Amino acid sequence: MKIEELSALEVSFNRLIETLLIKKAENEQFTVKLSSERSQFTRFNHAKVRQTGCVADGWIELTLMADQRSSVRQFPFTGNWELDWQLAYSALQELRDELILLPIDPYLVLPSGTNTSREVHSGNLLPEEAVVSSVLEQVNELDFTGIYAGGIVIKGYGDSSGQKHWFATDSFTLDYSLFSTSGQAVKGTFAGSDWNKSAYIAKISEAKKQLELLARPCKELPRGQYKTYFAPAAVADLLVMLSWGAISEADIQQGNSALAALSRQEKQLSPAFSLKENFQRGLVPRFNELGEMAAPELPVIEKGLLVNTLVNSRTAKEYQKTANGANGSETLRAPEISPGNLVFEQILPRLDTGLYLSNLHYLNWSDRQTGRITGMTRYACFWVENGEIIAPIENLRFDESLYRFWGENLVDLTNFQEFIPEVGTYDSRQLGGSLVPGMLVENFTYTL
Repeated sequence: MKIEELSALEVSFNRLIETLLIKKAENEQFTVKLSSERSQFTRFNHAKVRQTGCVADGWIELTLMADQRSSVRQFPFTGNWELDWQLAYSALQELRDELILLPIDPYLVLPSGTNTSREVHSGNLLPEEAVVSSVLEQVNELDFTGIYAGGIVIKGYGDSSGQKHWFATDSFTLDYSLFSTSGQAVKGTFAGSDWNKSAYIAKISEAKKQLELLARPCKELPRGQYKTYFAPAAVADLLVMLSWGAISEADIQQGNSALAALSRQEKQLSPAFSLKENFQRGLVPRFNELGEMAAPELPVIEKGLLVNTLVNSRTAKEYQKTANGANGSETLRAPEISPGNLVFEQILPRLDTGLYLSNLHYLNWSDRQTGRITGMTRYACFWVENGEIIAPIENLRFDESLYRFWGENLVDLTNFQEFIPEVGTYDSRQLGGSLVPGMLVENFTYTL
């Protein structure tokens, strides 16, 4: 998107907020959230282009509040003022008619404060005409499948208290798989704000090495406990579970949290394990659905101890807690696990004999109260003997507690981290991701 187009969208968004401030009744308050993007999507199959095109999309979510009630409408945002205001005014009228029919919400949080922010992160993305050649140059001879999504994503916020935020970032993600003739696959992601050819070549080169290893006959392992190395992508899969009934203060208060024992200090994790929210990388907005700003960094777990949960204003109001800028669902938005001491060259020697897992899937809680997670191994997972990769493995199901693999059984974390991006495109391109190391764990439990 050109700078003048971005500026025009921002001007139109600000005008919409200013007009709503004039049109609102004295007893009414509102929030306005914008999500917009200008993205190129290119899908690959068998190292050929299956589908390509550009998407220009945007929508507004208007929330109207009055008399301790609230309701929401969503409508398209085009940047054309006449059209956008017509849709906004119709939504405003519909919400007014609807509010009087709704029950009172005792924990409704009204917008307050005067927070303002403006962040525009420019990148160095591939030109649209260069995407295909740049991606396929390294994989022409392979069965390469994936999707490239790149462009600018915009998030905006304004409300009746005067808060206003604008966030725009250039970014891309490439979510891909390399398939062997036997149907085995190596999965990878490559993402950022600047296309780095040498880094992409290194990624593909490593994937090609794993693809060669997948040509060996698969090894079927009996269920049991194995020493296991989790590559960063697998660690990111496990980390996602903390956003699903663990790190939320509401879940802890309601007795649903997998970290309840940690919050009561009945248990602790390994002193080697630390987790924080880190917004300083500028990958996602710091503001939430109420325009509240999270701190640039928020420690969550420090040396195995829970020091902060994620608390939004609604939870704070209901349970008399202090809000810390969490989003409505109290989920991790910019998580980072601190690195350890395990160097790349020592991963296989330190593993010695056990499993090397590149990816996981189908994760779920098997027993949330004890922090037990079940799931399966997936792409490019190997059996290792005496520090050497011997064979790919047949898929295994695991069932293990986070109090063990991030607790007493955590051997070490790598001294390097990888950024594992969000690659979802439902409704709109997802922002952010996890910055995580790999990890080595003793006695990880595989059930079948």
